Amino acid sequence: MKKIDRRNFLKTVGLAGGMVAISGPKGFLGGIAYGAPTFTGVTYLTPGYQDLFPAIQAFVAELKKNAGDKLKVDFFDSQTLVKAAEQNSALRAGTIQFMFHTSSYITRTFKILGITGLPGIVDELYKHPKRLAMESPIWKACNDNLAKENIFQLTMGGGILEPEYIWSGAKQVKSLKDLNGKRCRIVSYEATEALKKFGAAGVNIPSSELYLAVQRGTVDAVVANVSTIISRKVHEQLKYVYKMPVTAFTISIFLLKDKWDQMPADQKDAFWKAAKYYDDFCAPRINSKFYPEVYWPVISKAKIEIVEPTKDESAEFAKQSQVVIDWWKNEVGEAEGQKVIDMAMGKA
Repeated sequence: MKKIDRRNFLKTVGLAGGMVAISGPKGFLGGIAYGAPTFTGVTYLTPGYQDLFPAIQAFVAELKKNAGDKLKVDFFDSQTLVKAAEQNSALRAGTIQFMFHTSSYITRTFKILGITGLPGIVDELYKHPKRLAMESPIWKACNDNLAKENIFQLTMGGGILEPEYIWSGAKQVKSLKDLNGKRCRIVSYEATEALKKFGAAGVNIPSSELYLAVQRGTVDAVVANVSTIISRKVHEQLKYVYKMPVTAFTISIFLLKDKWDQMPADQKDAFWKAAKYYDDFCAPRINSKFYPEVYWPVISKAKIEIVEPTKDESAEFAKQSQVVIDWWKNEVGEAEGQKVIDMAMGKA
């Protein structure tokens, strides 16, 4: 995908901003059409994510195909334009117009998205991906909440990716009891709070730094999806995976809501059709085919021991996770939070 020097890009943005100021909001200069608008999008993910990256590429390709001459698309991957932590600010500043983001990275900013990673809930969402599909009740509820922040979540990628499990090496974690005293790499706040109940200390380390963190012993265990483990080659240093579904995430696409609302119908239609394609091509395809056929065989070949939690352990984890669920409902509003949870659990 397209790469550019960040400094030169910002110069270009500055120049373009000046031209827009001269030409006016409709993009005309002296009565002459300025041309189709350019939509700049980003993902921090790299081509090394063999599961996720093709889905992102497919969305961009579909968007370009659907758009024709209605709009132009510039897309940047691998943090070549903005860092993962800068994406939200870049969207609000107008540096970019759409972004792919991992929900677990931004649940403290957009708390309603915590539903995608709540311990005790994610296993149900994994089993029933349609509950997060475009135009589903949860999708609508999330967007109603995000609208308060002027954010529109175009798609949740067709559901959560396979839940994040607990991976370990020399200091094994094969049960909940083994978590006591362990330093665990965890991204989501919700999962961090859940594992505290079992004596684990959460360490927030981005996936780009994970390999060295494990190698140097900065962490004893890793809470991650199988995609992160293989894409970052962390499996080379691991011996066990305890398949407790701790948390999960979506790879969603976000735009500013006011910009979406103001978008001409033909441009909006191009985005919508591409998102519908992505909704089918991302999580549903990856979970049902790619992971079992490509990634899990790699784990087996690496001789990583796969440990399934017992029924008692699963029940204990669900019990201890209730505190986190109650906290999240308090964060988003008791009534609204319970309504979304009921949707996730198939009760509404």
